[in-house]
Amino acid sequence: MELGDRMLRALLSGLGRKGGTRGWAFSSWQPYLPLAGLLSATEVVSHWTAVFEKRGIPEAQASSEYIVAHVLGAKTFQSLRPVLRTQPLSPWQLQHVQKLSSYRLQRMPVQYILGEWDFQGLSLKMAPPVFIPRPETEELVEWVLKEVTQSSCPMGAQGGPLILEVGCGSGAISLSLLSQLPQSRVIAVDKGEAAICLTQENAQRLRLLDRIQIVPLDVTLEGSWSHLLPWGPMDLVVSNPPYIFHQDMEQLAPEIRRSIFLEVDPRHPELVGSWLQSRPDLSLDLVAVRKDFCGRPRFLHIRRSGPQCGCLMEA
Repeated sequence: MELGDRMLRALLSGLGRKGGTRGWAFSSWQPYLPLAGLLSATEVVSHWTAVFEKRGIPEAQASSEYIVAHVLGAKTFQSLRPVLRTQPLSPWQLQHVQKLSSYRLQRMPVQYILGEWDFQGLSLKMAPPVFIPRPETEELVEWVLKEVTQSSCPMGAQGGPLILEVGCGSGAISLSLLSQLPQSRVIAVDKGEAAICLTQENAQRLRLLDRIQIVPLDVTLEGSWSHLLPWGPMDLVVSNPPYIFHQDMEQLAPEIRRSIFLEVDPRHPELVGSWLQSRPDLSLDLVAVRKDFCGRPRFLHIRRSGPQCGCLMEA
C-alpha cells in the first residue's frame, strides 16, 4: 500500500513530462519519474518491470534489472551489494534510470542502451547498427576452441591458427578466439564501415590489435576473396553471417586448408548439406551439425574432403 501511494504521488507529479533521444523516436507520453529519496533499487526494478510488461516489452524484468544495475555501476543486479539494493536512489540515479528505460520502451535493445555487453568474459562496446551477438554464438566459439585445442595438427607459421572471420560485426567472435588462443592470429572482414570501426575499437580496448587484421571487404562481390591471398591459406574460417552460402563460396574453397565453422538459421543445415552433395567439385563436406542450448540445429562444421585435405580436425 505504501509503495502504491508513493507511485501514485509520483505519477501525479510526473505527468506531462516530455523528452527524446537522438536516433530513436518517442511518443509524447513517457512513464513518470518516482520521487527521489523514496524508492530503493529493488522497488525501482519492480516499477519498471511492471511498466515494461504493460507495454509488451520482452524480458521486462531482465531489462529493468540491467538498467538499474548499470546506473548503480554494476554489470548485473544480482552482483549488487545488498545495501545498494535497499538504499534509496538519488535524484540523478532515478532520472538516469528513467532516461534509459524510455529508450527500452521504444524497443531499443538493452545492449545498445548500456553501450556494452559481455561476451565470453570480454566486455565489448555495442552500438547500432552493428548486430548484437546472440547468446548461442558463445557456443560456436566454444566449439571452435574445443576443436583447436584437441587437434594435434600444426597450425600457422607462428604456432597458432590463422583464422578468418567473415562478417566480424562487433568483433565478438574474433576477439574471443584471440583472447583464449594466445598464439592465434585473425583476419576479420566486414562490408560495413560501422562494424569495421567497432571491431577496431574493441580490439584496441582489449589490447589485441597486434594480432588482428581488420579488413573492409564485401565477400559477395566477384573476386573479393583475392584480397585475402597475401595472408596465405587460412587454418579456420568462422562466421555468423546474415546470409548463408553464396556462389562466392566457390572462390573461397580452394584457399581453405582446414575447416569452416558457421552459425546459421535452424532451417539451413539440411539445405546446406544437400547443396554440398550436389557440388562435389567444391571438395567440401558437412561433417557435423551441433544444436544450441534450445535444442535447435544452429552450428555447422564444414571441411575439405579428398586427398588434398591434409591433417583435419574431427568434429
